[in-house]
Amino acid sequence: MSILNWSSLSLFSSKPLPHCKGRISVGAITKVLLRDLPPGRIVVLQHRDLDEVAAQELIDQKVKAVINCEQTMSGRYPTHGPLMLLQEQIPIWEADSAVFEAFKMNSEITVYEDRILLEDQEIACSLFTREKWLSMQQQANERTTQLMEHFIDNTLTYAMRDMHAVMEPLPQIAIQTNLEDRHVLIVSRGKGYKKDLLAAKAYIAEVKPVLIGVDGGADALLECGYLPHLIVGDMDSVTDKALSCGAELVVHAYADGTAPGLSRIDALGLSAHVLPCFGTSEDMALLLAFEKRCEVLVTVGARTHMIDFLEKGRAGMGSTLLVRMKVGARLIDIKSIGILYKSRGWTKEASSTLFLSLFFIALSLFQLHWIVKRVAHVVWKLGGEG
Repeated sequence: MSILNWSSLSLFSSKPLPHCKGRISVGAITKVLLRDLPPGRIVVLQHRDLDEVAAQELIDQKVKAVINCEQTMSGRYPTHGPLMLLQEQIPIWEADSAVFEAFKMNSEITVYEDRILLEDQEIACSLFTREKWLSMQQQANERTTQLMEHFIDNTLTYAMRDMHAVMEPLPQIAIQTNLEDRHVLIVSRGKGYKKDLLAAKAYIAEVKPVLIGVDGGADALLECGYLPHLIVGDMDSVTDKALSCGAELVVHAYADGTAPGLSRIDALGLSAHVLPCFGTSEDMALLLAFEKRCEVLVTVGARTHMIDFLEKGRAGMGSTLLVRMKVGARLIDIKSIGILYKSRGWTKEASSTLFLSLFFIALSLFQLHWIVKRVAHVVWKLGGEG
């Protein structure tokens, strides 16, 4: 008679097995949570329409699972963020926003398919599946035209409101970093920013541009082995390590001079310039470099289209449209420069290509030499017969 062990008995047990268990990290603002997120955590978020940049950061941090106390996808606009997580075998559960406060940092939880055990509480949840992502994505695609019309209206409305502000120069701040007649590389935390920055190594090595990190873009520079000269922004998504790296700091302030990010700088015992400017921190970085008479502006991870802006909670791009009109003659995206410098780099693939080219040229010359000899031989024979 065979003996059943405990693992065999579990097959016949009616008690469901947990899908996931572990320690949690909790954050209502995803980019703030990501600043110092330990690997292997179950993260609890409040992130409506999970965007691709946040999804990639969660993947890079090797999170175990995501519990979202918001709609992971609302169907308002298309996004591949949730699908990116699912493709990496990172499960997503959705819970009601009202239960977010029940989750405490560093608590241990156990997650089943339809509920979460948190100490002595049981919280209802539902698994976000690929089928749900596909349904929401199709729904969003059907609304694209209507969404675009609203986005254009919003963009033009705010562009009309801010057009006089963009014509005025920024308030003068005495930064020590010299930008005049220099290439300036501005790194923002946008889609594909890490990959694009890695592709720009040859350009950075040869030109040695001034490096400006916009908030979390400063951390991307450090990760790639570069020390930013300037860090600008609201100072919400950049790490303490980056802020303390020795870069010159410029805090983005509202038009009235209020700068919420300055309190964090003060808490770290650092000093910073305060620069009032309309629009986004990325807009401010572009205007600052432009007005400091840089020669060329190169952007990495810059927002370029409607979905980029919607994912950042902006229903239009009025300020960015105006700023790009103002600085446009000097503005280049890193993808253009990356292609140029990649083609100039001496890589293994380039060596192979050259070898094959020379081989086929030699082969062609050999064939041509053989053909000429054959023709000469035929001509000689015909002449002899004549």
